[in-house]
Order: sequence, then structure tokens, then C-alpha cells
Amino acid sequence: MSSVVCTLFEGHFHHGVAALANSLYNYGYRGVIYAGYRGPLPTWAGNAIDCSTSQWPGASILKVTDDFQILFLPINNEYHLTNYKPNFMLGLWESFANDSNAIAYFDPDIVIKCKWDFFETWMGHGVALVHESISNDMPPTHPFRKEWEKVIKKANRQITRQMHSYINGGFCGVSKENKEFLKDWIEITNAGIKYFKLTPGQWKHSFDRTYIFYAQDQDALNITAMCSNSPVSEIGPEGMDFIAGGFTMSHALGAPKPWKKQYIRSVLMGNAPSTPDKNFWKNTLGPIKTFGNNRIKYKKLTITLASFIARFYRRA
Repeated sequence: MSSVVCTLFEGHFHHGVAALANSLYNYGYRGVIYAGYRGPLPTWAGNAIDCSTSQWPGASILKVTDDFQILFLPINNEYHLTNYKPNFMLGLWESFANDSNAIAYFDPDIVIKCKWDFFETWMGHGVALVHESISNDMPPTHPFRKEWEKVIKKANRQITRQMHSYINGGFCGVSKENKEFLKDWIEITNAGIKYFKLTPGQWKHSFDRTYIFYAQDQDALNITAMCSNSPVSEIGPEGMDFIAGGFTMSHALGAPKPWKKQYIRSVLMGNAPSTPDKNFWKNTLGPIKTFGNNRIKYKKLTITLASFIARFYRRA
């Protein structure tokens, strides 16, 4: 399968993009990563060469190795990047990635942990999705799902499958034969905007968790999984290291992110280094480096020390 990877980032999340790229390269991915971004490019992308087109003015490509590149694509619209995922993926199929058989989106705080071939196999079974840890058990009779049925009706769709778990929005892998799923995701988002006060231009909002689009793109993704005709292939929360036993990805949820976290201070506040913290720093040595060797050694040392402290110390 000829597949490609994409991500969206801005600001300090460029550190996560580099680690994601390193993990992909180290596990066998070759080709182009399509990175949509806002703001200035990071300094490590300073050698990127302009490759603008009429569809993507300002595009530039960085040659990491002879067989591995990152194509940076400036995003100029009102959407918050987290709400732009299906539009971005579909736009790639209509431009640079039109010959690709599959596109996998990863949030820029994820690294992979297994051979890239597995992801290609996975996407061949259906739209690749991973369960959340919170609300993972979300049966068809859950009140959110019953309210989401109203969104589906407003979008002139019907329920096509009974979902039992809540999906994390940080990863989605779609084969070309299932790209209708992305169009469905956009339609559900548009219904949320038109009828349910979804605000795609902002990530934070004033509604509480009872709001049916509280998690915005993630809730829209879950609704789409309920009503799309495209098949889906799900892995449990271990698929992102939310619980033990995973082998596919590590997803560093919450804040601070691994590249900003002060591990000794954090463990003294009762928070031990997580598996995603450790896996991020494992993927900082190359082929892209955003930190010097001494910084990387120091961070790995503090993670080891903090993990040791966590064996004996718990904050009351």
C-alpha cells in the first residue's frame, strides 16, 4: 500500500512533530510527511525549499534524508487546527497526495512504537481508530450517543453501526476507498456548527461536559463513526499507551507536554513520568534533532530519577 502521513501543528509543538517524524523513520516509514502549520517554521526546518503551488502557496519541503522528507503546508483559515483534520486530509488527496492509497493523521504529541507496515495493514481493514481511556465504555444507550443521534438526523444521515467505545481524536487512518469517511466527518462538523453551537475557530469554550460537542473534533469523529458507511477497525486504549500493554503508539495527553515538563518538580507534585513521556525522549536523537545531546541526556536522567522517586513518594 502506498500510504502517507500528515499532522497539524503550531508553536512549540514542532518538537512533537520532530519526534513523530523520528519514530516513523526509525520504524520504516519512507516518503513524505505532510505537516500543516501556523506561525513561523521551526529553526530546524531552515533548509526547507519553496515548492509553492496554486493550491498551497507558501509550501516548502525539507529533505531529512534521501528517502524521507517533510512538506510544510501553511494553513490560512479560521478553523482551530484540531477541528481542521478531515479537511486537511481530504485536501491532501486533492493535491500533493492524490496518488496515495491511504493517509494517516497523527497529533504532534504522538510517537509510533511498531513497524510502519502494521499501520498500512490496519488501514486496509477499515478506518483505523483508537479508544480513549476516559469514557472508553460508551454503550449505544449512553445519553451522549442518544443526543448525538439528533446531530445525525440534522445531517440527514442514519446510524449504520452500534459503537460501544469512545474514540480518541489524535489518530485516524483512512484508505482511499474509505475517504467518504472524511466527507462524513466534515458534514457532521458542519451540522454541529449550524445547529449545535459548535465553534470551529476555537479550542476552548464555555460549555461544560454535558455539551454534546464538548470535545469538538473528537466528538464529531465519534458521531461520524456511528453513521458512516465506511468500515472501521478499532484498537483499545492500549493503542495510545493510555493503559498498559500497547504496542502501536504513545500519545502524551494533557499539559505540560514531554518537551516542556519538569520531571523532578512533577514527581514531587505526585505525577510520575508517563510512558508517553519516556517514549518521546527516546525519539529525540534523530534523524531530526531539536535538542542538543546534553539536553537530551539531562532529560533522560531526570526521568530515570523521577521514576525512582515515584516508587517511594506519593503526595498526600
